[in-house]
Amino acid sequence: MLLNQFLLLSVVLFCLGVYGVLARRNGVMVLMSIELILNAVNINLVAFAAITGDIGGEVFALFVIAVAAAEVGIGLALVLLIYRNSKNIDFWQADALKG
Repeated sequence: MLLNQFLLLSVVLFCLGVYGVLARRNGVMVLMSIELILNAVNINLVAFAAITGDIGGEVFALFVIAVAAAEVGIGLALVLLIYRNSKNIDFWQADALKG
């Protein structure tokens, strides 16, 4: 497969993720959109590592996966905290929790 195909897939995933972050109000959907963005970055890293023959991109992709796992853990904890306080997981109403 060509590098162009991987880059095109990555661009599509990245654009879907950015749209999801900007347009969605649901906390879980925003977290899923951030995961799409991080997966698009991982596709780029692995594709360029395969083309150049260097293992650095794949190692860095593993670090991105670890950061994504930590982001999901903390993000879901925040979503549960928002739901517990307001019975809603709408991020636009989360500023009402300031106190």
